Amino acid sequence: MMTDDDSTPQGNTAYAQLLTELREGRLNPGDRLRETELADRLGVSRTPVREAIRQLEADGIVTHVPRQGATIRTLDYAEVMELYEMRAVLEGTAARLAARAASDIEIEELIEMNRQMAALGDAPQAFILNRQFHAALLDAAKNRFLARSIHALQKALMILGPTTLTEPDRAKTAVEEHVRVLDAIKARDGVSAEAAMRAHIEAAQRVRVRALRALPQRSTGYDGDLL
Repeated sequence: MMTDDDSTPQGNTAYAQLLTELREGRLNPGDRLRETELADRLGVSRTPVREAIRQLEADGIVTHVPRQGATIRTLDYAEVMELYEMRAVLEGTAARLAARAASDIEIEELIEMNRQMAALGDAPQAFILNRQFHAALLDAAKNRFLARSIHALQKALMILGPTTLTEPDRAKTAVEEHVRVLDAIKARDGVSAEAAMRAHIEAAQRVRVRALRALPQRSTGYDGDLL
């Protein structure tokens, strides 16, 4: 397994670029990662591309398929459900801890970010702001071990492709769900904050499940982008 000490700046840059492509749906489950093609597209040599692929493999995002080589993993239905269950547990805990540990300034910043999301609607900038909102809430929880666990989970979730906020009306309802989380955090009610965050993640899970059911099924799971 590759460690941070084994990586190079170019390898880290290539890794970050591939994660961005995965998050934005430009790389999808089942896609092959050809070193020469990626090196040409990213403007680097094959060595940092190889490093990036090894990092993705360590994250559980890439697997080696016979006669195909490095390939973006395809998650089956059970794995998707398990990922969302863990996300609800971890982010629910983050909300509960934020209710105890967040400063008034951090809470006001979260409220302002959510207001900006509401103003943006379903514009692509709102999706970026949503990621920043969840990251800021995690920072407000002030637990480094929890942060590491959530960051690892988020990498696995990238296999699913673009955010569920691209679904009709999902961005609007997500903002409303954020409000309930923030109201509880502002009231310093950890139990309610955790319940509201769990409900928020479970709502996203239901959107994802509907998308999964609309896709053709294979013996190993589902084809293509899970949105």
